[in-house]
Amino acid sequence: MRLLVSKSANASSFYVQKDIKKGNSRTTVIVEKLGTETEIMEKYGVADAKAWALDYIASLNRIEKEKKTEIMPVNMKLFPQQTISNRQRIFNGGYLPLQSIYHSLGLNKICKKISSNGKFEYNLNSILSRLIYTRILFPGSKLNAFEESKKFIEDPEFDLHQVYRALDVLNKESDYIQSQLYKNSTKVTQRNASVLYYDCTNYFFEIEEADDEGQLRQYGRSKENRPNPLVQMGLFMDGNGIPLTFDITSGNTNEQTTLRPLEKKIIEDFNLSKFIVCTDAGLSSNANKKYNSIKDRAYITTQSLKKIKKHLKEWSLDPNGWKKYGSTISYNINEIDEEENRDTIFYKERWINENGLEEKLIVTYSIKYRDYHRNIRSNQIHRANELIKKGSLAAKKIRDNDIRRFIRETKVTSDGEIADRSIVSLDENKIMEESLYDGFYAVVTNLEAEAHEIAQINKNRWQIEECFRIMKSEFKARPIYLSNDERIKAHFLICFLALTVYRILEVKLGNKYTVNEITKTLREMNMLKTKQNDYIPAFNRTQISDDIFEVFEYRLDYEIITEKNMKKILKATTK
Repeated sequence: MRLLVSKSANASSFYVQKDIKKGNSRTTVIVEKLGTETEIMEKYGVADAKAWALDYIASLNRIEKEKKTEIMPVNMKLFPQQTISNRQRIFNGGYLPLQSIYHSLGLNKICKKISSNGKFEYNLNSILSRLIYTRILFPGSKLNAFEESKKFIEDPEFDLHQVYRALDVLNKESDYIQSQLYKNSTKVTQRNASVLYYDCTNYFFEIEEADDEGQLRQYGRSKENRPNPLVQMGLFMDGNGIPLTFDITSGNTNEQTTLRPLEKKIIEDFNLSKFIVCTDAGLSSNANKKYNSIKDRAYITTQSLKKIKKHLKEWSLDPNGWKKYGSTISYNINEIDEEENRDTIFYKERWINENGLEEKLIVTYSIKYRDYHRNIRSNQIHRANELIKKGSLAAKKIRDNDIRRFIRETKVTSDGEIADRSIVSLDENKIMEESLYDGFYAVVTNLEAEAHEIAQINKNRWQIEECFRIMKSEFKARPIYLSNDERIKAHFLICFLALTVYRILEVKLGNKYTVNEITKTLREMNMLKTKQNDYIPAFNRTQISDDIFEVFEYRLDYEIITEKNMKKILKATTK
């Protein structure tokens, strides 16, 4: 079928025409009159009648080609005086794109192999898949996952008590699942294992007392400053932003010690040996650097200028000797035109030998980054002043960026006598000291690559921070209500798998949409089930939904989907 446009003096009319065969000859017939340009624009609320008509005809051709439904109306009888039945009528279809990715990653086959080696009778595949789908769409407890699974078009094939039993099995097989997932994912999406990003975060529990020594839930340094017991997650991500592997350690574990065991797992289980490890300064111990200076491994890590030796700090902050990428001209950053160079990154580099390691120190400076630092400090000083006005004392610092670092508490008079009351004021020396580093950023590496190449690799480290944010905020990986160590680890395995499935979905959609936009679209993709077991979409069609249906080659936004065609869609998502 194709579009026919008939133009007259007053209007353009749009028709759907089709070639048909009569005997040994072919002829063209009009299948449907769509209306004039003005009628289409008014009736369907579109600005471009021709674009709408082409899209409509494309959908007709798709229906005919795939033989998903007949191009004919479906009649239903509804009675004003008849109440609806008490059976479930609204079902979610937004999990189907996730199901397509789940099966393309072979997670169903992984479950089948695990089940064949085990002695349990429940459906591990049904449990794992529903735990992943609900973690993305309707995050909550395991009880919540069980209840939310009933909203899907396909019923869950398990009972609640079986979910908790399955967690023990999933934890036991975690390493196998992760390694197989990586191997299978290389056939689904492009993986960049030449650069690996590593970082740690922690997750709190809604309890006050830590577990016995040797168990996971222990007191540690909380990134949210909470007094609750924690567990710590170490996560590796590949150069394309897709999770690679993870591990869970107790909340009081030094994060620097978590890097090498997980790297060894990557080398042994993933068959990867040549890569660059990119971390922040908190993970860049001398032992970790040395470990990634052998064989085909290398490292890039951020470096605090406040913590380097005096002569290196003076060299780093010296306004002379700066360059632009691609230029050999030397600049003094105190004399540059700020408006003209606002988006320019200046740099300087030198080889250093500290603690027996030969490495390159690269320092960058940016006007925009300087203003960013100044703006943050200005807000912090304002808040510190508010504390001073309220008479708040400079309590023990909690973190390096605590605003109370700018508050000075004086307990003696100018004569050196002990004061009756503490005098609280802004610490101008501390403010001046910190301002010296505004706009500067440093990394160290054992690579001999150009400075701009190293900077570009390090720049993508933000994606691993986003991975943690998605798990914590969107997937609600915290707080955790499980107490058994094995089940706690299984919980994070599910979060890791959900993140991997979601990241691949982002890639398939061209990285055009935010996590909130995607999950909201899928969450709202509800279908109304009729008495005849057909399905009517009960969601708004959007550009995101159009892109999803185009990528996965099925549509849920027809006016009605027959039971037969819905079965075909469900089957297609499990191939």
